Amino acid sequence: MLIKKLSSERVCTPKGIYSQGIEVSLPERMIFVSGMTARNAAGNIAGRGDVVAQAELVFANIEAVLHEAGGTLDNVVKLTIFLTDMDLLQDLHAVRARCFKEPYPACSTVEVSRLANPDYLIEIEAVAVVEG
Repeated sequence: MLIKKLSSERVCTPKGIYSQGIEVSLPERMIFVSGMTARNAAGNIAGRGDVVAQAELVFANIEAVLHEAGGTLDNVVKLTIFLTDMDLLQDLHAVRARCFKEPYPACSTVEVSRLANPDYLIEIEAVAVVEG
């Protein structure tokens, strides 16, 4: 599988941890990960009030699901992020910079008025392409 970053000079350069577009050559399996929150394996909410702690757990949860298909965060080609406060975006970018490397996944970030639980600050869904 080849993941290639797509970048056009006719579009503004990304100011965050994402690519304008991603091309995947010969995808054998696409994995769609449902929206993950900061709930640990025991069902407890982690990182109340702390978007960094919540984002770290969310990405760990996404990677755990991808592991079941033989993948890692390196296989993620698209993220959709739901954030309850856009003022938390810079802290989220710091976590994403630790979790992902070039080419960064394509990404959309949307501020929402609330999530399924008032203690959730973030929810992320992912699309990944895994070989085999």
